[in-house]
Amino acid sequence: MNRLATAPLTLTCAGRPVARYETRPDLPARLAPRPYLHPVTTLAGTRVTESAPADHAHHLGVSVAVPDVAGRNFWGGRTYVRGRGPTELDNHGEQRHVEFKLSDPDGFVEDLQWRADSGVLLRERRTVAVTRLGDDAWALDLTFALTNPAAEDLTIGSPATNGRPGAAYGGFFWRAPKEPAAPAVFTATADGESAVHGRPADWLALAGDGWTLVFAGATAETRRDPWFVRTGEYPGVGSSLARDARLAIPAGGTAVRRVVTVVADGRLDRQRAASLVRKAVAA
Repeated sequence: MNRLATAPLTLTCAGRPVARYETRPDLPARLAPRPYLHPVTTLAGTRVTESAPADHAHHLGVSVAVPDVAGRNFWGGRTYVRGRGPTELDNHGEQRHVEFKLSDPDGFVEDLQWRADSGVLLRERRTVAVTRLGDDAWALDLTFALTNPAAEDLTIGSPATNGRPGAAYGGFFWRAPKEPAAPAVFTATADGESAVHGRPADWLALAGDGWTLVFAGATAETRRDPWFVRTGEYPGVGSSLARDARLAIPAGGTAVRRVVTVVADGRLDRQRAASLVRKAVAA
């Protein structure tokens, strides 16, 4: 266990580096500093994440980001205010790495604090594991458990719960690289951003130039969260912890979500995507 680690942690699969985890990035407060994974690559070395792009500087590879935790912004950028729209506020929080309980080349268990106004709003236990699925695919298994340490209940919101329809982002979020053509997106039964955004699905695939990501909720509670999907404006997929109503975490309570992502070379069809997801979730 390394309590003072500041250097990035490299994760490997089949002896190859496939992800770098930044534990204590040096970022301005406006970006809601937090640990994140970037770059993440396929086994062939194709990069499938983007960090701090020009269109959204607060998009940081693969991270857990929430725009409204008891009124504090742990997403970065502007805050959506009912009746005012996106607004610059001095309300950004920080996810602070505390320690690794376990750290190996194929994964880690980490404790974090979600801090704002010099206090701890949430404590998190984050578990990340890498699993090989074959010669052309591997899986990133990420679980986050958010515990409310206070004596009072706490709620998590989104721009949607604050008055912006269709913007229920917040939770697990993966920013993919922007390419000349927008990536394809599909589930087992639907195709296209408008057909899959804001809806729950057992799995959802994002396919770009020579790569495919297949996201799956690995618990019943996670599968109930709808997917937040963007392909036209920028390529990104995330979960929605708070779509129609704020998510309450009672005093001393914990909210847990687990997302498994298949990282594959090539453009997968539905049959292959579903097969790899089943293998990844069962691993």
